[in-house]
Formats: sequence, C-alpha cells, structure tokens
Amino acid sequence: MPMPNMMTADSPARSRTPWWFRAAGYLLEPWVRIRREPAEPAGLLKAGAPVCYVIERDGFSDALILERACREAGLPSPMQPLAGTRRRRSVFALARRDGRLLGRNRHRSPNEPLGQLARALEADPERDIQIVPVSIYVGRAPGRESGWFSVLFSENWVVVGRFRRLLAVLLNGRDTVVHFSAPVSLRAVLDEGGDVRPERFARKIARVLRTHFRRIRAAVIGPDLSHRRTVVDSVLNAEPVRAAIAATAAKEKISHARAWRNAHKLMLEIAADYSHPVVRSASLLLSNFWNKLYDGITMHHFDKARAVAPGHEVVYVPSHRSHADYLLMSYQLHMSGVVPPHIAAGVNLNLPLIGPFLRRGGAFFLRRTFKGNALYSVIFNEYVAQLIDRGVPMEYFIEGGRSRTGRLLAPRAGMLVMTVRAFLRAPRRPVLFQPVYIGYEKLMEGKSYAGELSGKPKEKESLLGLLKGLKVLRQRYGHVALNFGEPIELNPLLDEAAADWRSVSGDPDARPEWLNGVVDRLAEKIQVNINRAADVNPINLLALALLATPKHAMAENDLLAQLELTKALLEELPYSDRVTLTPMDPAAIVAYGEQMGWIRRVAHPLGDVLVADDEPAVLLSYFRNNVLHLVATAAWVACCFLNNRRMTRASILRLGRIIYPFIQGELFLPWDEDGFAAQLQATIDFFVRRGLLETASEGRVLERGPGQDDAAFRLKVIARSLIQAFERYYIAIAALAKHGPHAITAAELEKACTLTAQRLSLLSEQTAPEFFDKALFRGFIQKLRERGVMWTDDDGKLDYDSALEDMVRDARVILAREMRHSILKITGGEERESPRPAASAAEPEATGTELHERHVEAERQEHAADAERRH
Repeated sequence: MPMPNMMTADSPARSRTPWWFRAAGYLLEPWVRIRREPAEPAGLLKAGAPVCYVIERDGFSDALILERACREAGLPSPMQPLAGTRRRRSVFALARRDGRLLGRNRHRSPNEPLGQLARALEADPERDIQIVPVSIYVGRAPGRESGWFSVLFSENWVVVGRFRRLLAVLLNGRDTVVHFSAPVSLRAVLDEGGDVRPERFARKIARVLRTHFRRIRAAVIGPDLSHRRTVVDSVLNAEPVRAAIAATAAKEKISHARAWRNAHKLMLEIAADYSHPVVRSASLLLSNFWNKLYDGITMHHFDKARAVAPGHEVVYVPSHRSHADYLLMSYQLHMSGVVPPHIAAGVNLNLPLIGPFLRRGGAFFLRRTFKGNALYSVIFNEYVAQLIDRGVPMEYFIEGGRSRTGRLLAPRAGMLVMTVRAFLRAPRRPVLFQPVYIGYEKLMEGKSYAGELSGKPKEKESLLGLLKGLKVLRQRYGHVALNFGEPIELNPLLDEAAADWRSVSGDPDARPEWLNGVVDRLAEKIQVNINRAADVNPINLLALALLATPKHAMAENDLLAQLELTKALLEELPYSDRVTLTPMDPAAIVAYGEQMGWIRRVAHPLGDVLVADDEPAVLLSYFRNNVLHLVATAAWVACCFLNNRRMTRASILRLGRIIYPFIQGELFLPWDEDGFAAQLQATIDFFVRRGLLETASEGRVLERGPGQDDAAFRLKVIARSLIQAFERYYIAIAALAKHGPHAITAAELEKACTLTAQRLSLLSEQTAPEFFDKALFRGFIQKLRERGVMWTDDDGKLDYDSALEDMVRDARVILAREMRHSILKITGGEERESPRPAASAAEPEATGTELHERHVEAERQEHAADAERRH
C-alpha cells in the first residue's frame, strides 16, 4: 500500500523546498553515491502517522544527503513542514552547531524540537508522530580506487568542522551509507511514561537516541577507542588490578609507585591502539598486496554470520594455519562493512615497525605463558574484561599456534576461560562465538612447517627474518576461502551447566566448579563447527588421491576416476550444509594442479602419468589433512577391506564403534557413536551403489573384488588416507604392551612412540611428517585414559586392562601382517595368537579364508539367536 505523504520529484513538498537548497543538492549530486540500509526503508513506516527524521549531527551536507536518500526511496521529504506541529521541517539533529561559520560543536539534548513534539501530542490525544533515526556515514571504507588523502577524511568518531566535512564529501561521497532505523512511535512512548512533563520526556528520548546512534556507529565503523589512555587508566584503576599492584609491592618489597609503573608498562605492552585511519590505510595497502599474492579471496556463509551478530558480543575463533590469517580476517570483514575485531596476537609478533602497525590495526599482545607473573595475569584478564564490557568484537585462535600438520590442534582454553569469566562478571551483552574455517591452496610457511616436523628448530620471529622471507612474495598462492561456521551462543551452554549461573555475576574472582566443564565443551564445539565449515579445493582433492599411492603417482584415467568418486561421495553424503566443494570437474582439477606446480605430467605411450615429486608430496600432506575429517567415515569402511575380501556389516559397525572415540578426538568429528554408525551404514550403501562393494546373505555380508580390480583399487586409495592413524595407534599399543604394566610413564611412552614412528618412516614409504608428530601420540594416549583403557598408578607408571589386548587383536583386521611385524620388530614386542579367534571381525587373506568363513558362520548364528530371542 502506498505510504502517505510520499513525495516524487514534482511533489508539492519538493516544490516548497528553498531554491538555494535544491541548487546545492544539484551541485552535490555528482559527488555523492548513496547506499541505503535497508535498501527499501519505506516498508519500516506505519501508514497514517507523520514522519520526523532525527540525525546524529547537524550539518548542511547531511541535510542534503538525507533529502536525496528520502527522495530516491520514496519517503516523505525532511524539508516539508511536520504536519500537526509548528515545525517548518520534518528533521532535527541531536548535536547542534552554534554560529554560522566559526561556531564550535556543542552536544546538548535537543529539548526544543522534542518538547514541541511532546506538546503537540498532548494537545491532540489521537495524534501520533513517527521518529525515524537516520545515521549518515561518508567514506566508511574507501575502496581500492581511493587515495591516501581520502582515507584521512573517512568517517570516524571525531566531530569535524564544516571545511573538513566538505572535503570528506568531495573525496569520499561516492561511498556514503544512509542507515534508516525502525521508527519509534512517540505516542506509545508518551503513554508508557504516564504523566510526564514535556521537558523531562524530551530529555529521556534524547538520551535513548544518543545511545542508539552510538550503537549504530560502533557497529558500522567500530567502537570509540581513539583514546587508548582511557582504556589503560580504566584497567589500572580496576579493583582487581589495584589489589594485585599492592600485593606485588609487598611481595617484591618495592614502593607502591614503582609497582604501579611496572603495571603501567605491562599494560602498554598488552593494549591495542586501534586507529580508524590506520585500518583504512591498511585496507588500501592490502588490496594491492592480496592481488599480487592470491588469485582470489572468497567468503561463504558470511550473510548468515552478519544476520545473527547484532546485539551480541562477537568473538571470532578461526582456524590458524598462517600468519596471513590475522590480516585476511580483518581485511575481509572491513571490506564487507563489518568492524574489524581486536585480535589476540603472540608477543613474538611485537617486532619493531611491525608491532606498532599491528597494534593500531587492533592487535593486542599476550605472552605464551602467564606463569610466575601474577600481576601480568590480573592485568591481562582485566583488559579482556574491559574489551567485552565495551562491546569490542574480538578474535583469537584457540589452537594456541599455527597448525604445522594441517589438522586442527587440540584447543588451549586460556582465552576462552578469560572470555567466559569476563561475561559472568558482567553479563550485559550475550556472547556469540563465530567459528571460521580458513582454507589455502598453498602456504607461505609450507617448507618451514615440514622442516619443524622433521626435527628442525622453529625459527624465532624477527625483523631480519621477515625481510629474508619477502622472497616468498614472488610466488602465487592460489585462492583462499573463509567459511563461516555455525555460531555458538554462550548462554545456552551456561544454562545447561548451571541454571543459577547468573548469581555469579559481579564477582571478578568467581571461578565456579562447573566452569572448566563449560569451557571444555565450548572449545570442542568450536573445533567441530570449524571442521563442519570446511572448503574442499582442488589441491585438497589431489592430495587425497595422490598421497594414497606408494610413489605418489597415478595414471591419468585412474586419477580422474578417483577425483570423480571423491566428489560424488562428498556431494551425496554431505558432511554439513556449510561445507563448500570446488565446482571444477576432474579434468580441470588436474590442469589446475599442474598450473600451481603441485603435480607434473609424465608422458607415456600407454597413457600419461601424474606425479607429485618428493618435496611437493610432503607439503601436499598438509592439504590432505585439512579435509581428512570429511572422508574419515569412508576411509574406515575402506580400511576394513584392505586385507579382507569379505566382512559382515555388523563387524564393520562393531569395530567402528570401538575405534570412533580415537578418530573423533583426533579429527573433531561431529557425531556420537550412534550417529557415526548411521554414517557408516550410509557410506556402505554408497559403496554398494557405486559397485565398489557387493552384498550377500541378504545384505549382511559385504565383499570387494580381487586386488587387481578397479573397484578394489578405488577402495584402497580411500583407505590409505586414514591408515597412518591406525598405524600410530598400533605403535602406541605395541610399545605399551612390550614394556608391560607399571613400567613406564606417559611421557616415556610418548617418546618411545615418536622414536618408533620416526624409524618406521625411515624404513618404509611414509613421507608425511606428521606421522611421528608428538601431539598426535599425546592425544591418543590421553584418549586411552579418558576411555578407562589405561591409567596412572600411584608411582606415575601406566597400567592397563584387558581391553588393550582386544585392541591388539582387532588391529589384525586393518593392518597388514608386514606392517604389524615391522612395528613389533622396532618396539621389541611380539604378536601373540588370540585364544579367542571369533573375537576378531575377519581374518586377513594372508592367513587363509577358512577362519573367516567360520567367523561369518558364527555371526550368522548370533544374528539368528538374537532374532529368536526377539520373537
């Protein structure tokens, strides 16, 4: 339905606008391009009620921009008289300007216009007036075509004079945002307030409008942190910090003034010095930098993330794979119209020249450990609490460091604990954690990661090292994807843990007993949701296929077929609705891999062969590990047929339930055991549809083709993507069994496993450096403890129960005899024959099929007995 008082270019309201105002509008029009938010604000208004606009600051250019925005949107003109009142214009400003040219800005409540409106409503109880707050931002984010001069005059929190505003319009007017907020019914507010004098009513409405404009400005250009000194003073004057300063002075026997200076020095080391001009300048620099470095940066599901963010304290929690992560996230958010977050960065990045630049871009620095410095810990916690209390968006990496293997690392809960405690202390604004998956096709740090995993010491960050590393900028690094995962609200987790959690608020020292459990669940959920937003690029698919072959080579036809199979698997059995998959077909994927230098083509009369040479193959393992969780279910099913022609469906599910907790802990899979079993069933059905497996005995028995069959080859390729995980598990179990109970500690077991894996890698074809990664063995040992399979005795030695022996027996189903014997030879153990052959799911082909047939018959009899009992 058309709105009342809508104006067109020839409407009477337009004709009543002063000629000089219209002339100024025509002069300004070529310099200004307006983007309205929302695009069609007319739908916000209520029919039949006069409209009065309120803008944040008084200014001639703002009035011209508002009039044009309303005209283009078909809204009532702000320059027409306000019906039912004595006001000559339907607009007023909260911040009024005194004088004509040289007057100073003076912020005061606009009592006069609001008072007039209140009196008009009192005189006519049937009348209503709609107040529409309108925010106008000129040059919020200058684009790549803008110059440095434009950046200096872009929108910020500083109230500028007429001349500076004119320059801003001339330089940045083509990037003007006009934000229309939902209208406020003055009649409804007046009725709710009861019998209130117009002057008091005007002060109340003005206070609400000022708060509203500050919130909108903070959402569009960021919070007002221009005065770093005020943040520093707030932290140092907080009660916990003052108590810590006094305690430090007493403990170290120094004066209170000296302890305060030490605290002030620590605060300056930590605090960000956010600068809007620096952020905008950096966006200009990075635009050219990214274009030289990458072929494109893509964001998926960002609109979903933006839609749920309003009203929340947003904490971005991305995966951490490169130093470029910091800049990519902030740059993309800024260019998308969202405030760049404050980023927790390691103090190792606080380098000369680089540190101050990062600090002004929103980075705040933290040390690797807080141990031994209680004052630093208190100050840092208070700083985080201040940021959350001020509504500053934050970003940190819960992995604690960059992943050297391509897998998500076990989370470190330090920053999460600080965030949750800060919210419990003052739960004003609900906290929303936004997981983000960052996917690359080539890494600048790739070679250094491989070196570190092979035993080389990590190079310490330095300005000289940074300058030496500039040579990597000569290469192209393909595409980058930022996928926004399912956000996680903190309040439901707290409600689930403790219904009375709000009673903790106000106490800065509160650490309830349920806090650690909440943080652990939150950390795991973040990692799971990051993995559920994975981006599968061409390099990921090539790595999955080629690294599964002994020489990292495949005939072209085989590689094309394997790529097609993997894509079909990911499309027909989607891991999550936020996973994205490259649209390239297999032939285009191969061509792209050659173009990027990851693979090379070897011509041959019987058909070309695609090869990943030794060095690229090591680096490709990183990109295989990025998406290994997406094919984990399929890999487990395929692993069951590496050394077995036939297996029962029930055996695959039973063994899958046993192994799942360990795979889940390593790859952050999203299902419980029943959900994983359902995924296994669906995957088996997929393999049957594709002809990779055949069914017998009414679907209870599954069979693959002979070893030289194409289907068997496809299964083997899928299986080998995960087989190294099971080899690591067997190494740990064999090493523990060799030493026996009450013989070694967890640290000694971890070291023995690492040495065994290193030696095995030297003696076999293992090329993935993460095969002997300490962190993976540590995670498996910890999961054995959590499952109650292994525990520590009073002397700190490891003990275990008979379930460990069952795991050794079950390993025969998956691992080839040669691999098991190689591991046992290195560890010094021996393989014992099982006294209960039926406990194994199937017997390897190398030992004959007779035992397997007996096992199948035992399974059949067991199913028959179950059916009879149910009947």
